Amino acid sequence: MKSIIRKTAVAGVVSAMYIALILLNLGYSFGSVQFRAAEALTLLPFLIPESIPGLFIGCLLSNVFSQYGAPDIIIGSLATLLAALLTSRCKNRWLAALPPIIINALAIGAMITLLYTPDATWISFPLNAGSVALGQTVVCFGLGVPMTYLIQKAKPKLLINRR
Repeated sequence: MKSIIRKTAVAGVVSAMYIALILLNLGYSFGSVQFRAAEALTLLPFLIPESIPGLFIGCLLSNVFSQYGAPDIIIGSLATLLAALLTSRCKNRWLAALPPIIINALAIGAMITLLYTPDATWISFPLNAGSVALGQTVVCFGLGVPMTYLIQKAKPKLLINRR
């Protein structure tokens, strides 16, 4: 029972943090060029696998504010979930930053290209995917990697002898 309460609490806190960071950074959180500070949290599964549901729910609820509507709510949230699952399997914090970058670049880049780029062609896909990847790279390596280092260095009780 204690484990279920702990997992639910972790998911709830991560979800709330994700939503709060989106709302604080709303102007830069959506679009083909986006710098979602909340995406730094996608590295949490590297240290705290219980954060995965919270990331998914936080992204799902945050994407309600997206100008892309239902496709972003569904595709963006599933991309975050897949990236979080892959990140939790990484053995190195630097490699852990790659799944959110690659998955979001491909998924969101394709979504923007297919649904929202006039005369969508595969010529525009590399531009859309590249701009999403750029924002993800800045956030994941610039904020996410240092965050995992600081969390690990602080050794909170939340971490269960992981890495």
